Amino acid sequence: MVVSVASQSFLNLPALPNNPLFGTDGIRGEAGKLLTPPLALTIGYWAGQVYQEEYGKGAIAIGQDSRNSSDMLVMSLSAGLTASGLEVWNLGLCPTPCVAFLTANTDAIGGIMVSASHNPPKDNGIKFFTAHGTKFGKSQARAIEAGLRGNRYALASSTYWGRHYSRQELVQQYAAALQQSLPYHRPLTGLTVVLDLAWGACVHVAPSLFQALGAEVICFHDTPDGDRINVNCGSTHLHVLQRKVCQTGADMGFAFDGDADRALAVDSQGRAVDGDYILYFWGKRLKDQSQLPNNLLVATVMANLGFERAWEESGGRLVRTPVGDQHVQVQMWETGAMLGGEQSGHIICHHYNCTGDGVQTALHLACLTHYFGMSLSEMHDESFETYPQLLKNVRVEDAERRCAWQECDSLQSAIAQAEQAMGDQGRVLVRASGTEPLIRVMVEAAELETANYWSSYLVDTIHQHLIP
Repeated sequence: MVVSVASQSFLNLPALPNNPLFGTDGIRGEAGKLLTPPLALTIGYWAGQVYQEEYGKGAIAIGQDSRNSSDMLVMSLSAGLTASGLEVWNLGLCPTPCVAFLTANTDAIGGIMVSASHNPPKDNGIKFFTAHGTKFGKSQARAIEAGLRGNRYALASSTYWGRHYSRQELVQQYAAALQQSLPYHRPLTGLTVVLDLAWGACVHVAPSLFQALGAEVICFHDTPDGDRINVNCGSTHLHVLQRKVCQTGADMGFAFDGDADRALAVDSQGRAVDGDYILYFWGKRLKDQSQLPNNLLVATVMANLGFERAWEESGGRLVRTPVGDQHVQVQMWETGAMLGGEQSGHIICHHYNCTGDGVQTALHLACLTHYFGMSLSEMHDESFETYPQLLKNVRVEDAERRCAWQECDSLQSAIAQAEQAMGDQGRVLVRASGTEPLIRVMVEAAELETANYWSSYLVDTIHQHLIP
């Protein structure tokens, strides 16, 4: 027997947008507008149905970042999950990869992270993980959304209700595993590290781990603050860390985003070390130790041409995917690659984890430099020259126009014109953001002037033809 649940009527939900709720990384939007308590409760209920269909009864681990709306969304999700008959483990403040780790290494049948990652404080989001620590696929997302839109049935009603438990002690299990995963068992004594914690999810985890390894740690933006998370700080505002590293004379610095699933580095000279550099450094060491199958790295279409050509000259192979860590993850599973990631600092190393982890990336990079007796600056010097790459965002509020950019003949003609003009000395990438109302324009060229010209030309075209 199945029971139909008309969720929109009994919870008085507002009308859902016509476009899919799930973007490239779960559901994301402004808290209180798109993400309301009734909607989050209903999402929790239907997610509970999907989890039970795959895994049966069990527990769902829920973590959150420091946003002011995160408590509300966690409690609403928990109400929906327990109503569906599942147990909830509330982890409290923790990085997104902590949720992924715990779902893969405990009896939990799934995990949910409440965070909008690098988005501003007014936004929030809901990310779902399978029992294996990987993110939900398209079929699972569609099943939840079908329930939200009244297009599927619930499981038979039951008198079994789930329970809610505070399980913040499990975060320490994750932190201990990070420390144990480090292959270079040499303390970081004598190393000075600056950490920009973005007022976010890793304010407690990252400093304690670096200190436990013997490093001198300088922290800033280091308390949970829902009003300031990601505001002029963290991995999306790297200049703040660059200035701090130079002022303090530190050996290196790391900046995290709000949920700490990504990290970017800065060397002692204040130079940015993005995901391309991290993949190159880490990949070379794994390749030298015969721990990189087929000398293969997986990156996205955003990876710099300079990185790709340097990696190939060193005897490596690079496979590109669409933007999004889930695409990198799928390609890694399919090819057997052990290391992959995004230029934005989302690095996945299958030797140690099943998802991207900013804290783990920072720890490994620091230990790698210390073990080989090289500074991060020296590693930077021995790597590659990047091609000038300009990324410009155009805000397009109309969702239909934003999603239909590929059908705009004028824009497609402009893209073709730019590609023909640059030939093999440049690239163009235009895409609609899956997390914000933006069309992103990336132009990469051997000369900065060329990149600037064509990126401006494409942005002007979008303004003329896609914005009313």
